[in-house]
Amino acid sequence: MGKNKDNIHSEEQEQYFKDRADTDEARFHVVPHDEEGWAVKKEGQDNPEYTSESKSDAVVEAKRMAGEARTMAILHAEDGKIEDLVNYEEY
Repeated sequence: MGKNKDNIHSEEQEQYFKDRADTDEARFHVVPHDEEGWAVKKEGQDNPEYTSESKSDAVVEAKRMAGEARTMAILHAEDGKIEDLVNYEEY
């Protein structure tokens, strides 16, 4: 399996995220961000929806966005691994 430029996702995973982009199923990921510290990115999009120096602020915003969209917030650690999932799909 090949890796993409940041070595976090496989090519298949990246395609899966792109296929979900701009759909009701697109999820919000809290990820490390070089420019601001932390970012909230919607699946399949390169540009963040939100950036913050604080991970906790990014988590609050991702949960708000996911709640409004009735999808999931996926919280990543500094190494890119998933730490937690918050599911708003059934609410």
